Amino acid sequence: MKKYHIPQPQKIRSIRNTFAWIDHRLVRNGFIETMTHQDMVLYLFLVLAADKNGVSFYRKEKICQALSLDYSQFEIAKDRLINMNLIAFESYSVLSPNGYYQILPIENNAPDYSKQLIEKLTEKLFRD
Repeated sequence: MKKYHIPQPQKIRSIRNTFAWIDHRLVRNGFIETMTHQDMVLYLFLVLAADKNGVSFYRKEKICQALSLDYSQFEIAKDRLINMNLIAFESYSVLSPNGYYQILPIENNAPDYSKQLIEKLTEKLFRD
């Protein structure tokens, strides 16, 4: 069994005034393999910008600027994170592209998009 070693024990992290965490179930439940780079950077940003309830309300323009994403990449990543049940989003109003983002607890495994695609293709083949 390997001995546990801390390379720089004088620089151990500590929680100070604010705190954000990335749930290890992103790896264990298969999300990392499913997420695109845009999904990952948006998720990381929202986790770091969130308050103690997991809510942040940065404007779309500011997020895109900070992450070097265009609006299309942002919308696709946001929709994918919502579809994976990693975040929730509620706009300020019907016409607003901005609103509240909430980091959700990870309770399930990542969706199996390849399985979903095969099921849809099979369904379409046998229907037509």
